[in-house]
Amino acid sequence: MNLNRTGRVGALCLVAAAPVFLVANLVTGLRWQDPTYSWATNNISDLGNVHCGIWDTTRPRYVCSPWHPLMNTAMLATAALLAVGLLLTWRILGRGGVVRSAQALLLLATIGYALAARYPADVDENLHVLGAFLIMGVGNIGLLLAGFAPGSTLLGRWRRLTLAAGLTALVGTVLFAAQQGVGIGVGGMERIAVLPFPLWACCAGVLLAETPTPAPGAPAPPSPALPVPPSPRRSWSCGARFDQ
Repeated sequence: MNLNRTGRVGALCLVAAAPVFLVANLVTGLRWQDPTYSWATNNISDLGNVHCGIWDTTRPRYVCSPWHPLMNTAMLATAALLAVGLLLTWRILGRGGVVRSAQALLLLATIGYALAARYPADVDENLHVLGAFLIMGVGNIGLLLAGFAPGSTLLGRWRRLTLAAGLTALVGTVLFAAQQGVGIGVGGMERIAVLPFPLWACCAGVLLAETPTPAPGAPAPPSPALPVPPSPRRSWSCGARFDQ
């Protein structure tokens, strides 16, 4: 399979999404001072909160994120990169009900990133929670479903990678919803639920980007030759010809 220019742009978008998201997590968290930001204790959403103060009734904690605009902007960029990447590689990944359903669910997850960024938890909690549901619920189901794409499709060739990412994400989602840290903290468990999709997209983008580009003016592959029907057998006897 050769990758055209549109597909290559889509692949690069998929590659870029995870680094943008992770760098924003790191840089924004480093600006926290008192208290410092903890990946084990704090949620990802804490980085985007606009106001300073005690937050969350289930796990009350002081949240103050001076560089919240960076985090929210990066999440919007992540949403855009993932959405554009999925759309530009839509046909390349294959056809069929499983492939299209998985792609649609993953596309909904990108809307979740945009909602979570546009509406921080302390600004509009309901829309923020809806965004989180689209990411961790709908998107992770789509990621797991992508692991069952037919082997004849490009998406199906990455089955082991996709199933591993989907199962990890769903386990993380269930444990995070149950507020079970299992040694890495509830904040750490949220990362287990959220990160597999963008990391999988990054790996998929790299695999796609390594696909060769068709040479300009390259001839189309020859059509398979049609079978030639056998000519009738002829036998000759005593100067007479008989067709068999």
